[in-house]
Amino acid sequence: MADAAQDVDVIIAGAGIAGATLALALNQAGLKPVLIDPVAFDSQVAPTFDGRASAIAYAAFRQWRALGVGEALAPHVQRIEQILVTDGSTPGAASGPASPFFLRFDSAEIADSSDGEPLGYLLENRRIRAALAQAILEAGITVLAPAKVASAAFGAREAVVTLADGRTLRAPVAVGAEGRGSVIRTEAKIGAIGWDYPQTGVVATVRLEKPHEGVAHEYFLPGGPFAILPLTGNRASLVWTESRARGAALKTARPEIFQAHLDRRFGDYLGEVRVEGPVFTYPLSLQLAERFTAPRAALLGDAAHGVHPIAGQGLNLGLKGAAALAEVLVEAMRLGEDIGSEAVLERYAAWRRFDTVTLSAGMDAFVRLFSNDHPLLRLARGAGMAAVNRIGPARRFFMTEAGGAMGDLPRLLRGEAL
Repeated sequence: MADAAQDVDVIIAGAGIAGATLALALNQAGLKPVLIDPVAFDSQVAPTFDGRASAIAYAAFRQWRALGVGEALAPHVQRIEQILVTDGSTPGAASGPASPFFLRFDSAEIADSSDGEPLGYLLENRRIRAALAQAILEAGITVLAPAKVASAAFGAREAVVTLADGRTLRAPVAVGAEGRGSVIRTEAKIGAIGWDYPQTGVVATVRLEKPHEGVAHEYFLPGGPFAILPLTGNRASLVWTESRARGAALKTARPEIFQAHLDRRFGDYLGEVRVEGPVFTYPLSLQLAERFTAPRAALLGDAAHGVHPIAGQGLNLGLKGAAALAEVLVEAMRLGEDIGSEAVLERYAAWRRFDTVTLSAGMDAFVRLFSNDHPLLRLARGAGMAAVNRIGPARRFFMTEAGGAMGDLPRLLRGEAL
């Protein structure tokens, strides 16, 4: 059996956004990671690979600046200056407030505490992947792709990862960052709990006739949220939650049929709206690992937690995890500790456990509260939104929390190098 391991400190299964960010952070601080992914970088940055755009918390974006990726991302970044949340009951809610109950968040309210940062940044995932891939290549980080993890074993001193082609890699610790079907998680005997939602996320990019002015809109409709997320070039990313049957129909609909449904849902407040590029659909579910670590193993990103996109926090959770795991491993290395020991990895788990579990539970409750048209629930959630809208400190708390700047932040999320 071939052995591909020479001098590797951390094996990272999954070269997606969270895994690649972790690799850059570890490499910058002197550890030697290796990335494994079944999809080569060239394919990951293709427009047809991932049609999503992500709302990146301003603290998470600081991490990329600290890792030297901010400059490459800058031309593709759209600042989110305002977020308008409205509770609706019928299609066409986007044409104007559907009820007197709404929330408005404005970056100007927290400008003093955030050093003038916006509420967040909108970036197309393929642009993020491209910038991270270029940075990884320039840093000389080893990337094995296309390559698939077949199995893993975790001994007293090292993790041994076997690839589908028979190669093996050995390191003090292996990180599972390869998504919800993580082989590392399965091989480490870490269970997962969760459930599917009866919803599909329909994603498309549209060009707008009128300026979006950096305002993100989220309308809560009976079938689920309908989000309009501003992008550069006066475009927007739509995240359109529908039932599975409707989602499948929209995915296969002829362009003129899809456009008709879009016009009906979107309204005309931003003028003519035209779809650019393919339409993507994603099944929606919640999945949470029972533990974030095991002997010689740690989980990151969707391998640890997969949440509903209702508040755009899924990727931000993964980026917080990357910053925390990098700091724990680097500090252990500098102290001369075994970076894969249970004591070291438990520091990472303890750091991220409470925030991740509470946010995941909160997002699940949010989905159930807002994805229905029950009159009593509509009244209760509307009254709650109206109350928060009138309380400045409450608004500022939610904005700071969404910006990722609350709690015990890893150094990278403060914009500091490790």
